[in-house]
Amino acid sequence: MGMRLPSKCPPPEPPCEPSSLTIPTESEKKKREFPPLRPPEDYPFTAKELAKFDGSDPELPVYVAIKGVVFDVTWNRTAYAPGSGYHVFAGKDASKALGMSSLKAEDCTADYSSLNDKQRETLDGWYKFFMKRYSIVGRVTQN
Repeated sequence: MGMRLPSKCPPPEPPCEPSSLTIPTESEKKKREFPPLRPPEDYPFTAKELAKFDGSDPELPVYVAIKGVVFDVTWNRTAYAPGSGYHVFAGKDASKALGMSSLKAEDCTADYSSLNDKQRETLDGWYKFFMKRYSIVGRVTQN
């Protein structure tokens, strides 16, 4: 039984010809490595405070929240910078949008109660993905 790709993924690339394979340089290897995770922090962020960390100020870190947990995505700044595909998630709790696999700004809300079971599974998958790659710096609070 073959692996089934999610509907929004591009088709897999064709296999490489052996003659086109190259050994990655040390620099290329380092680009693929994730920085070590720092111990989790529990700094409380209001939505207004979190919005300051949207990647528009190069002097500030970039944060994305999922299910109320704030992740530091700064080491991957280019993916979340203004003009990039994931900038819509930066500086906010994007739980609903991630569950919906949406890049629409109006879907980037913390309230994901309207998600169906499949979308909640998708959201949980994103949460696990972020937990493995990005350090936790805090949590979103109401005040």
